[in-house]
Amino acid sequence: MIIFWIFLGILALLVLYVIIIFNRLIVLRMRTNEAWSDIKVQMKRRYDLIPNLVTTVKGYASHEKAVFENVTKARSVAMGAETPGEKIKAENELTKTIKSLFAVAENYPQLRASENFQKLQEELTGTEDKIEASRRFYNANVRDFNTAIQVFPSNMIAPVLGFKNFDLFELAEGEKEAAGKAPEVKF
Repeated sequence: MIIFWIFLGILALLVLYVIIIFNRLIVLRMRTNEAWSDIKVQMKRRYDLIPNLVTTVKGYASHEKAVFENVTKARSVAMGAETPGEKIKAENELTKTIKSLFAVAENYPQLRASENFQKLQEELTGTEDKIEASRRFYNANVRDFNTAIQVFPSNMIAPVLGFKNFDLFELAEGEKEAAGKAPEVKF
């Protein structure tokens, strides 16, 4: 009879432990999903700014058609991306095309002096800063979640309960290289 109660006590502790791990993983997953949602909100804001920016630049640099088409295409691909992995890849491509749009704008002093262009550029820069902050927040939550499902004993329970790693929102290859270099200053 005592063996039965000991077995029942051990089983109850084991079930309680699984419940605690499960609840902790759910909380971490929810935080990670919330962080991803923050990124999506900032991306939506960027998507809304891009057509205005393209229209403004078109007025001054109408013969730069390929640049405008690339930005518009990259925006459409990014808006249509479904999974976080697809979204990350599309967003990195969109960031690259926006940089090319700003590079075109550098060739047109009257465009750079335009109040509308300056305002749009400031808004887009602010949005990019917010996206970067959201990326850091997301990556911190992904790190915490992925660590939680990979450490012992959670690593034995998490796969059974259906928990899988999230992807980090990393810089594109070109941005990684640029991030490691000092900016070039010309006088």
